[in-house]
Amino acid sequence: MASTGVDKQRNRRLSDHRGPARRALWAAAIYIAVGLVWIVFSDRLVEAWFSDADTLSLVQTWKGFLFVMVTGAVLFAATLRQFHKDRKLLALQYDQRQALRRRERQLSVLMDNLPGMAYRCRFDEHWTMLFVSQGCERLTGYLPGELVRNHKVTFAELIADPQSSEKVVEEVRKAVENREPFSIEYPLIRKDGRQIWVWERGRGVEDDDGEILLEGIILDISDRKALEDELEELATRDPLTGLYNRRESSRLLEEELERARRYNRPMALLWVDFDHFKEINDTYGHAAGDSVLRSVSKLLDDSVRSVDSVGRFGGEEFVIILPEMGVHEAHETAERIRHRVSGQLHPLNNGPAVPMTISVGVAVYPDHGSDAATLCAAADRAMYAAKSRGRNCVVMAPEVDGDHNDRKDARG
Repeated sequence: MASTGVDKQRNRRLSDHRGPARRALWAAAIYIAVGLVWIVFSDRLVEAWFSDADTLSLVQTWKGFLFVMVTGAVLFAATLRQFHKDRKLLALQYDQRQALRRRERQLSVLMDNLPGMAYRCRFDEHWTMLFVSQGCERLTGYLPGELVRNHKVTFAELIADPQSSEKVVEEVRKAVENREPFSIEYPLIRKDGRQIWVWERGRGVEDDDGEILLEGIILDISDRKALEDELEELATRDPLTGLYNRRESSRLLEEELERARRYNRPMALLWVDFDHFKEINDTYGHAAGDSVLRSVSKLLDDSVRSVDSVGRFGGEEFVIILPEMGVHEAHETAERIRHRVSGQLHPLNNGPAVPMTISVGVAVYPDHGSDAATLCAAADRAMYAAKSRGRNCVVMAPEVDGDHNDRKDARG
């Protein structure tokens, strides 16, 4: 605290508003006033004390010498004092400049060794950069000089898409209004055209002119985003077939049902089960069975539209969600898929290829159910009806209030 007070006092000295001309004018005025007082009063005193003309002349001469000596001594003392003061101020300025340079070097080293890019910019439509650290080139591919004051490109142009840009601007605006820091993630396009994901942390600050500026740091989080996407993929995909797993298929079914209800449109659900799949596992082994599962799964996925979804519910049971598809179209799609599966051989693991057939149950919203549980139950019953009819066929779901027969004996 004491050092802070000393620094403030020194700064006040350095920022003294009294200019050299004003100070010199004051010194000259004081000198003139003192000189006039000396001349007027000293002459009167000498004339009063000495009446002899020769003595008076001699005294006047020595009085002049004395005046010169006294004023010279005063000027010497004043000048010496001022020189000492100026020397101290110059030394203080030099020390402050050296300290400032050391701090700038330390800050520069710190900025340049940051894993991302530090910045200072205006909060305008172009995000006009006033300062960027050397990490700018590693992050964006642009040199600092190409971004500062929009020399080559504006930082706003690097944000991958308008939607991300609008989101970033809105979140930063809210944080600035609330005088809070902000943390945002968004995609960025590098100079080489490659898209990366970045995380930005910053806050709004007010400069000496009252303008709101943004200061912060931007880090490359592409590896983290890739890991998140991979983990999300693992959480929604079946590890063997790459299709949606049971949980994600159930979520997609609920989502499509909600859309069908909102727009009063149909939606079909196919329940697929392999025929005699247990015989393949028993004869050739589970590795061969997995190979067949992968082959048929790929065939199912290739046989539907891009808006459709194929998922593995477990074992050799699969569901196919067909938005905007009624009873007739769903039945035709199921027959086409059944023919494709039975019409080709499926490779075993390091072994021969084998034929495979499927049994398919079809249920359609709203004809066979108005919610996911009812629709799944209807498609499931239809699939077991196909099993009962000899397998390798397609059966449309019965009425939703029909009995659910024992299914265990029909499995095969």
